[in-house]
Amino acid sequence: MHWLLTLLALATAPAAAQDKNLLARGTYLMNSIVACGNCHVQRGEKGRPLMEKGLSGGMVFDEEPFKAYAPNITPDPETGIGKWTDAQLAKAIREGIRPDGTVIGPPMPIMFYRGMADEDLKALVAYLRAQPAVKNKVPKSEYRIKLPPSYGPEVKNVSAPSRKDEVKYGQYLAGPLGHCMDCHTPWVKGVPDLSKVGAGGNPFRGPWGVAVSRNLTPHEQGLKGWSDAEIARAIREGVRKDGTPLKPPMAYGWYKNISDEDMKSLVAYLRSLKPLPLGHRPPNA
Repeated sequence: MHWLLTLLALATAPAAAQDKNLLARGTYLMNSIVACGNCHVQRGEKGRPLMEKGLSGGMVFDEEPFKAYAPNITPDPETGIGKWTDAQLAKAIREGIRPDGTVIGPPMPIMFYRGMADEDLKALVAYLRAQPAVKNKVPKSEYRIKLPPSYGPEVKNVSAPSRKDEVKYGQYLAGPLGHCMDCHTPWVKGVPDLSKVGAGGNPFRGPWGVAVSRNLTPHEQGLKGWSDAEIARAIREGVRKDGTPLKPPMAYGWYKNISDEDMKSLVAYLRSLKPLPLGHRPPNA
């Protein structure tokens, strides 16, 4: 009997270690570059994050094309994702398709999430599974634009680029993981204009007033003249080159945890962008 228990322990050890590693990776991603909580954490007065209520949703995005509510993504079986399988949850994140076959609309950045690597997707699912269930019924989103039947064919077998290529890995961080370019690329008719990646200019209205996404390209209206340290400080702390504060909705509370290695890759990618003038800035923004 003793030898049987030993064999069982040896057989389950690698799986347990893998689960632990996935959860650790998911915890890092969620609390840094991915920052799902910036949208999915329940909000209180003046948009104050109610961290104790976890990712229970309810934040409203009231824009011209839609009035969308961030859903409850805690494991609550009635109001959250508690009845979803891992595969269904992964498909919702990366492909924007719910278990009932309906399409998830903006502002969920599915166009970028489609490039998320398999292992990082598994890590995010592991993290969500480990969160406490919070009951919070969120209103259904209303769209004044026609949603696509899907965002493309089924996504399979995606690998992250090598960390040795800082620019490519930085692009992965700023795109499929952090979806930075979803906000910092000008939108035309509800779709990012990928010919102007990083040019910014999109307005974001909230309790803070109106914030306009910054130009992240090496243009005079962007990051030209900024040091690596100044760019990192802006991302992590929300402070401009001149020391003045940036407005939300940048997820500074999460981005402060981005590792030095990842920040170095992010900065390398931003340095590689084509210099472009600021994207469309709305009147009085």
